[in-house]
Amino acid sequence: MKLILSILLILAFSFVINAQTSMDEKPKAEIKYIAEDFPISELDNKLWKKAKSVKTKHYWSGEKAPKGRRFKTKLLWSDTSLYVRFEANQKEPLVVNENPNLEVKTNKLWEKDVCEIFLAPRKEEFRKYFEFEVAPTGEWIDLGIHQKPDERITDWDYKSGMKTAARIEDKKVVMAFKVKWKAFGVTPKAGDVWLGNILRAMGKDPNRGYLAWSPTLSEKPNFHVPEKFGEFEFVK
Repeated sequence: MKLILSILLILAFSFVINAQTSMDEKPKAEIKYIAEDFPISELDNKLWKKAKSVKTKHYWSGEKAPKGRRFKTKLLWSDTSLYVRFEANQKEPLVVNENPNLEVKTNKLWEKDVCEIFLAPRKEEFRKYFEFEVAPTGEWIDLGIHQKPDERITDWDYKSGMKTAARIEDKKVVMAFKVKWKAFGVTPKAGDVWLGNILRAMGKDPNRGYLAWSPTLSEKPNFHVPEKFGEFEFVK
């Protein structure tokens, strides 16, 4: 009996260690190259099939989110632009603006249902990154962020020129955006690695959910933890 208990304790300890190690490892994803551009309104363009799906299954805390809240992301890049497409499960009422305005950025869009991506083009300056959000209505916001250890500096006037598209389906929402490289101040090449995170905020309090591809593991829901950014590699 003592031997069995000892084995069970060892197995339990190993499980905890392995789980912690998996949370400490930074996730990696590919951004697949395409030789031609296409309108972002083409949410089902065949070129999206070239991208691998990046699945997000956890809340910011590392806890697994229910399947009805999980989502996947596809990323593409061309000589001119970055393409990002979110496909999100939706089994609860949407939290969106009744009168969306797609002509200008929507302040506090993060208080609604949104999918987001943070991207830091320079690994040595990972605390300086760009934030892009898109809602099921097609509303959007783009921001320049400098997350210092003790404060966050936000460039509210940042203008990326991002273009969005969205579609609400039965139990699913599809959202996408396209932004040209001049918005980042640098054009990537194959083999380059940028840092960042893929995120989703949805639902109403007290059950609002905050999902993160790379869990930030903060005490309270907080997406702005650049130390937890994963890696995005540009591949051909």
